[in-house]
Amino acid sequence: MDQARLIIAIALSFLVFLIWELLPGNKSPIQPQKEVEKTYLPRSVPEDSRKGVSQGARSEHRGAEKIPGDIVASGPPEPARIITVSTPLYTVEISEKGAVFRSFVLKDYRETMAADAPFLEMIDPEIDTGILQLDFADKSVRGLPGAVFLADRPTDIIVAKGGVEPVSFFWMSPEGVRIEKTFFFDPSSYLIELRVTVRNGSSQSIRDHLMVSLKKRFEQEGRRFGFEGPSALINNSRENVDLDDIADKNSYTGSLQWMTVQDRYFMISIIPETPVAATMHLSYPEETHLLTSQYIAPEMVVQPGTEEVFSYQLFLGPKDTSILETLGFDLKKAVYFGWFDPIAKPCVWVMNLFYSIIPNYGVAIILLTLLSKILLWPLGVKSYKSMAEMKKVQPLMADLREKYKDDKQKMNQEVMALYRTYKVNPLGGCLPMLVQMPLFFALYRMLYEAIELRHAPFFGWIKDLSAPERLELFPISYIPVMEPPYGIPVLTIIMGATMFLSQKMQPPMGDPAQAKMMMFMPVIFTVFFINFSSGLVLYWLVNNVLSIAQQQYVTKKLA
Repeated sequence: MDQARLIIAIALSFLVFLIWELLPGNKSPIQPQKEVEKTYLPRSVPEDSRKGVSQGARSEHRGAEKIPGDIVASGPPEPARIITVSTPLYTVEISEKGAVFRSFVLKDYRETMAADAPFLEMIDPEIDTGILQLDFADKSVRGLPGAVFLADRPTDIIVAKGGVEPVSFFWMSPEGVRIEKTFFFDPSSYLIELRVTVRNGSSQSIRDHLMVSLKKRFEQEGRRFGFEGPSALINNSRENVDLDDIADKNSYTGSLQWMTVQDRYFMISIIPETPVAATMHLSYPEETHLLTSQYIAPEMVVQPGTEEVFSYQLFLGPKDTSILETLGFDLKKAVYFGWFDPIAKPCVWVMNLFYSIIPNYGVAIILLTLLSKILLWPLGVKSYKSMAEMKKVQPLMADLREKYKDDKQKMNQEVMALYRTYKVNPLGGCLPMLVQMPLFFALYRMLYEAIELRHAPFFGWIKDLSAPERLELFPISYIPVMEPPYGIPVLTIIMGATMFLSQKMQPPMGDPAQAKMMMFMPVIFTVFFINFSSGLVLYWLVNNVLSIAQQQYVTKKLA
């Protein structure tokens, strides 16, 4: 009875863990931006103003120096141009309105599995302001939000394929404050350097906090497993903020090493040149589901006739640990597989190792499952031996339950005496299972979020290991509890059948109610897994088959 209860508890704990994954998981807040007057630049500026920042410029306050080429914000406004920069890894569109990224397309990833599918767009086209918009927390520079900058390039299309390609944008406030944004595009890297120069040509000093914004729209119904949302590395500790928690706390301050907004497979990050006491300020209106994550720099003071330079690295790309590790900045810490992250990350490495030998991630998952079963073989043997011993005393236990059915206390005493006589540990079959659960959960989370499995085919109808598998033999308009597309979940059904077979091989339950509950477990898991990625289902199916084989082997050896 104790064994049955523990098995049920373990199974229910697993379900509770999965259901938990499904649940929607100090500076004063910055006030919402008010509508401000927009300021425009003429199309001709002095040559000195086009030179940009020197290669040696860094985030430091420079002494008083003459600012060359005063720009006067006069003349009729002209349409903002779109500057397109193309590298082997991505294509980015930068609007002169705000000098912001309006589009960022990754060339190594597509939106869907289709061979002619468009390349993956990182920025929602409905975000009118784009990303990397600048502003000041105390609005000390009028007209910056919505301002039209002037690009230093006469052409609208730039191809970066040799060395680093710099592109600068300039804007002057009515008071003479000149803002310059220079992007440095490296054709061999996802990292993009951003330098922001604030030149104070006014008669008043500027005391304020520079802000850089990242934005991303999240569909509420799309956040089912894993983590999606804003995160930061603050005081050398990763801070993941659930979207539903932003209403309660929206500012995080400390030594900020990087700030990122991530979804299941990709992320957009801003990395200051030096970790400083900065703030990540968040906004997430429920009506729009548009997340705004602002990097707020420490207070700066720019005296008239001087300038301040801020340097950042930008990352817009895949949550691929092998790529992030080469970039440094501890950016690899952004990839987090939950409580069992220390187990999950080595599993990713092993899976990729198998893939390098046999280039099929379905086969790699099978080999990874086989390896985990080999490592846990002694625990499995111990568990199945205990189950076999329990099966031998089941007839005697049934007699005792019948004999003392009206005296539960006496029945429990006799059952415990029976265990001692035959040297049977009622928990021996369950404790090894409990020890294995961290590995199961780590693999579950890793197989769901590993970008390697995105659009990775296995064989036949399983064309994407990151998506639920469906065999579409004939048109099906609707299947209860199944998410579209609709079809026959062949792999999931086979997985459920193996769970049922494994259940039948267990010692019979003395309590009929518990026995019925255990028999329903395969059905519950099958329904629950029907919308899981096929990579997860494949792992669970292979693990079931290996467990059945191991149990058969141990049982025959003890017979």
